[in-house]
Amino acid sequence: MGLIHYLAMTVILLVAAYFIALGFIALIKPSLAARFLLGFAQNIVVHYCELLLRLIVGFALLHQSATMQFTNAIKLFAWTLIFSTLVLFVLPWRWHRQFAQKVVPYANRYLSVIGVISLTLGISLIFALNASAQTPIVAPRIAQTSHS
Repeated sequence: MGLIHYLAMTVILLVAAYFIALGFIALIKPSLAARFLLGFAQNIVVHYCELLLRLIVGFALLHQSATMQFTNAIKLFAWTLIFSTLVLFVLPWRWHRQFAQKVVPYANRYLSVIGVISLTLGISLIFALNASAQTPIVAPRIAQTSHS
């Protein structure tokens, strides 16, 4: 397995950790999660950093999708992420900011739902990625017993 394979796995694990952390924060400290979510697209630097990260995640998921559980769902998610990011690259960043300013306050009303979905997504990514690992990432080792 090459370097790109391990980089893609690392990116996916970091994304899973991000979703798990966001889920816990949304459930335990919703005001902090709300402020965090309102911070997206606030200036041009944050906007392009977000887009770059989205592309990296999309391509990492696409690269690993063939060896992951839920291959088709992962591919669909990856292509959706890549395509929507490319659309955001060609639109003025202010449009993204205006959209976020309208949608995020509404979404913040449902932080408990966002938290549960985020936790589920993070855990699902870890288990889906686990299928591609030569050494399982998350799986207890079952002691081999000899038959006498």
